[in-house]
Amino acid sequence: MALVVLITILVYIILIVWTWHNLGFIEKTKKIAFIVIGIIITYIITQIIFQISKGDITYPNDEIAKQIRNAIVAIFSGINGLILMPIIAKNLDKINENEIEKEVVSKRFIIIFVIFIICTFIECGYMKTTQEGIINTYKTLEQEK
Repeated sequence: MALVVLITILVYIILIVWTWHNLGFIEKTKKIAFIVIGIIITYIITQIIFQISKGDITYPNDEIAKQIRNAIVAIFSGINGLILMPIIAKNLDKINENEIEKEVVSKRFIIIFVIFIICTFIECGYMKTTQEGIINTYKTLEQEK
């Protein structure tokens, strides 16, 4: 479990540093706001994906369900953030520096959104498989006791 926590922290550090860097010369307060709001939105989206993926999965008890949800949502939020936030940040910086027209960025954001929706379906299946694997491992360990 400690390894999972360490990897999750590392993912968030990379996410924050990479996004900060990609925001370029935008004001520090705006960078902080973008990162905080981005992580919150990503967390909410990931929470929704988790609830959809949960479907008919039966957990041994509520405590296990809570622990699995918290771990999976924390990990996947960081990964989802790594996929989306640096790309969006880079495009916002290009707008800020007048390197690119807003229409071009709008088209890019639409493409990013479509790719994200496709990835969401894949992620939903992966989350379901992950939950089932954790529950099966838990049940196996309980039987061995």
